[in-house]
Amino acid sequence: MKLLIINPNISRDVTHLIESEATRSIYPGTELTLATAPFGVAYIETRAEALIGGYAALQIAAEQHAHHDAIVVAAFGDPGLAALREVMPIPVVGMTEAALVSACQHGGRFSVIAISQRIQAWYRECITAYGFAERLASIRALDEPLAHIGRVQEDQGERLVALANQAVEQDGADVLILAGAPLAGLARTVATRLPVPALDGVTCAVTQAQAMASMEIAAPVAGSFALPPEKPCSGLGPALARLVGRQPTDT
Repeated sequence: MKLLIINPNISRDVTHLIESEATRSIYPGTELTLATAPFGVAYIETRAEALIGGYAALQIAAEQHAHHDAIVVAAFGDPGLAALREVMPIPVVGMTEAALVSACQHGGRFSVIAISQRIQAWYRECITAYGFAERLASIRALDEPLAHIGRVQEDQGERLVALANQAVEQDGADVLILAGAPLAGLARTVATRLPVPALDGVTCAVTQAQAMASMEIAAPVAGSFALPPEKPCSGLGPALARLVGRQPTDT
């Protein structure tokens, strides 16, 4: 089995964190291909940035999905996930959806621990869109500027653990989601310091991607996730044009 794991932001330090945690979560024989967005922002925390990240993920998937069995979108908020499922012939799993499903299998209510205050509104919208709003106990987030996105765990690890404990003690969380690719691996590191299960989105997504690939379910040929209708397109790279318009571009 071979998984394509896409980091929709431009931080290669974050890609390394994703790779380290994903490597711990794969079955024997599973191979990983890691890809970092060629354009965009260092980390995604707004709707606009998520839209850019989704386009980057779509472009990477179009160019690299061949010879892979599943795709993981390795950013909380799942930029481009629905669009990818619409055009990809293989399963596509997002960190957020995977973590939310897993959290609901471990307890009644969950809290999300995030890296910035600004990110909260978008996270809440994503959780609501997935239908899990009633299970959300809280979102607690760091309130300090991030010096370096690749060192959040080292710089803010103690603060993140404190927020997680507050979510349990004050908000009634049965499960914790340590959200975002910059926190990949942290749940495993601090598990013994938390009184309830702590989930890592990378772990959840990689595990579910392997399970979905193993099911060998055919891609849809009808319904809203069937391939888009053929139409002329312009300005897209050849790989993406073949998926979206399936017509030659004029570039």
